[in-house]
Amino acid sequence: MLINIFHDTICPWCRIGKKHFFDALSQWQQETVNIHWHPFLLDDSLPISGYEFRSFMQERKGIQPEAIQNLFNETRRIGAASGVTLNFDRITLAVNTKLSHKLIALAPKNIKNQVVEAIYQAYFEDGLNIGDVDVLVDIGKTYHMDARDLRNQLINHNFFDGIVAESTFTRLKEINSVPFFIINNKVQVKGSGSVELFLQALNRAVLVEAKI
Repeated sequence: MLINIFHDTICPWCRIGKKHFFDALSQWQQETVNIHWHPFLLDDSLPISGYEFRSFMQERKGIQPEAIQNLFNETRRIGAASGVTLNFDRITLAVNTKLSHKLIALAPKNIKNQVVEAIYQAYFEDGLNIGDVDVLVDIGKTYHMDARDLRNQLINHNFFDGIVAESTFTRLKEINSVPFFIINNKVQVKGSGSVELFLQALNRAVLVEAKI
């Protein structure tokens, strides 16, 4: 079964949706799944060095400090209920995510899902700058990717064009928010959903396939 997942690595709802989906997969286990990760850059205008996180989020949302804290608290609560840690107090930078998506693209297929989770963990739990080459090389090394080769590929800016192009193409397909899941090119799930919702979607995809 083919699963296409559209996400951004600084999106807390993408991390929650990923957790729900993989929890559903662990219960489902009807057939082998082939997962493809696709970049959806929420804000490609961000510099690699990033912006101060809270002030950027306040300006982006157009709300005051107390309101942004309430938003963080509610999102953190929903994440915790799903088994996901979101340490907004540790995040200092809103960063451009092209490099992190590049690491995902470079990761071998057998470790790609783990690398995606490691990037989410680095940002949302450890407060690390996932737009920084050193941070991403350290993640890659954890999964036995060659550090020198990985660094050379990450700093090769030609690869950025492909990440931006794919994100742009995604928007042209009328996917305008993430997370977004497409199962077997037939069943779509928009948003972070729930374990139950994803189980229903997986079963529906099997039924649709059987009718073809």
